[in-house]
Amino acid sequence: MAWPSKRVVVTGYGMMTPLGGDVAASFDAAREGKSGIDFIRQFDPAKLPCQIAGEVDDAWIEERDDPSRRPLLKLTTRGVRMMLIATGEAAVRARLDGISDRSRVGVSAGSHGEHANIPEMIQLFRHWRPGGDSPWEGKWDFGDLMRSGGYDFLHFYRRKIDVATSVVATAFDAQGPTISVCSACAAGGQAVGEALRIIRDGKADAMIAGGCESTVSYGGFLGFVLLTALVEKYESPQRASRPFDRRRNGFVMSEGAGSIVLEELGHALARGAPILGEVLGYGDSADAFRITDMHPQGVGAILAMRGALDDAGVSPGEVEYINAHGTSTPKNDLTETKAIKEVFGDAAGRLPISSNKSLIGHTIGAAGAVEAIFALEGMRRSEILPTINYENPDPRCDLDYVPNETRAAGHRIALSNSFGFGGQNATLCLGRYEGE
Repeated sequence: MAWPSKRVVVTGYGMMTPLGGDVAASFDAAREGKSGIDFIRQFDPAKLPCQIAGEVDDAWIEERDDPSRRPLLKLTTRGVRMMLIATGEAAVRARLDGISDRSRVGVSAGSHGEHANIPEMIQLFRHWRPGGDSPWEGKWDFGDLMRSGGYDFLHFYRRKIDVATSVVATAFDAQGPTISVCSACAAGGQAVGEALRIIRDGKADAMIAGGCESTVSYGGFLGFVLLTALVEKYESPQRASRPFDRRRNGFVMSEGAGSIVLEELGHALARGAPILGEVLGYGDSADAFRITDMHPQGVGAILAMRGALDDAGVSPGEVEYINAHGTSTPKNDLTETKAIKEVFGDAAGRLPISSNKSLIGHTIGAAGAVEAIFALEGMRRSEILPTINYENPDPRCDLDYVPNETRAAGHRIALSNSFGFGGQNATLCLGRYEGE
């Protein structure tokens, strides 16, 4: 491989997932093949065709909240709260507070705000006065709204897509460049990739990058139910997410956060920061096809993977693992398999590929960051996490999906794929750090 002109390394990372409240707990559970999927606790799903999700334990959030940041909690949603905790873990590991020039530390976060919950909707619509023949005709009684105590403007603030970015920047005194990414399931991966570009462009020495999401609420969950994107047939919650398996029939909604501290190599070495890995390259693309479907031939996915390889100066033959998008939907898994075959040719059949979504479900805006951390930690431990629930081979998905058990395998270069609704694609090329 040829090193990029400016190398960007990882000096810290943190996460919250349905498997654990930090990186060690999440990875240890994942390597044992445990599932973080169960019946939904945050609302009653009894009348819905899908009643399962990957939820982060409330106790983990309460235990890991930093008391010094509690004043910010009124500005946060559940997802952003998890992002603060994940970033706290990453910042401690990176010794981020040791950087004196805070104007050279930035934030790049993938997030979409969150849907209003039912009590908030009821509070607002209590002040609607119907009139006319249609239920949509009428007016708001603003005076009554104000007399009753009003509607907290922070409800509006917490829906904004830039809340994660601004709250993290405030909490960690990051005064440098900021970017808010809202590209659906590709958001977390794109946030890391855009942070890479910012550092390479010399606009920052370090970036906090990642993503967060919590859509396990009735309003957020219902939209995916109506799209018929969620799994509806399963023997148990833990066996429902089965990427690349012939019996896959939909993805499992999940929540979580992943945060990575990226740093220019020379800057990290000069301050003696720990180096946990390297972001070698980034490719992004758009299918320009359909809002709710990937291009059936994986055109955008192919462009993203090739873009990441080109950016990293890595040949397909040097890649030793792919952390797949692998949603457990019939179309996505087949299309991603086709795309991998197109990029890697005959070598595709010898390449280990696995999907973390079999273990934790789909964390949407957090997915690209969480899965990149799993890939980086796997390189550090010389382990490849499994695709659990792989029981019924699909003749059309015929690659090595690392079925059911963690594989001991030293590897130094990996791709991490994130392909989003709307045809937005991001691929990260990650490396084990091997010195200058």
